[in-house]
Amino acid sequence: MTLEDDIGILAGVEIFEDFTPEQMRLLAFGTERLKYTIGRELYREGDVADSAYVVVSGIVALVRDTGAGRVVVSQCGRGSVLGELALIIETKRLTGAVATGDVEVVKLNRALFRRMLEEYPQAAAMLHRRLSLGLTSMIAKIESMAPKFQ
Repeated sequence: MTLEDDIGILAGVEIFEDFTPEQMRLLAFGTERLKYTIGRELYREGDVADSAYVVVSGIVALVRDTGAGRVVVSQCGRGSVLGELALIIETKRLTGAVATGDVEVVKLNRALFRRMLEEYPQAAAMLHRRLSLGLTSMIAKIESMAPKFQ
């Protein structure tokens, strides 16, 4: 795959859609392509999260380990971002991620991403706005479900 292919993949990701072509090129230049086969773990629940992954092809299962065994909580396909908050803050993985078949991902490093945001403050402002809107939406969904748990 070429740099242009990586730019195309990242351009389809919602959190990057306001980035300029120059910013997308810089972001794509610092990515790493990884391939996984069925059952291989991208990362484990509780691991330190220092990067995000964008699914290029295949399906990744997000899993939680429970006393009753491993439970699939979600499945993510092409264009999905895994661990996007790891690009901005130091955190731990809330779930594990396992390839359900042949999977290819683009790995984004936090250090490079933060450097890009420092060089392009307007990108940081757009990302802040997008994340704030996402958080507001999530809080509204949680509040709408609150009566079901009372």
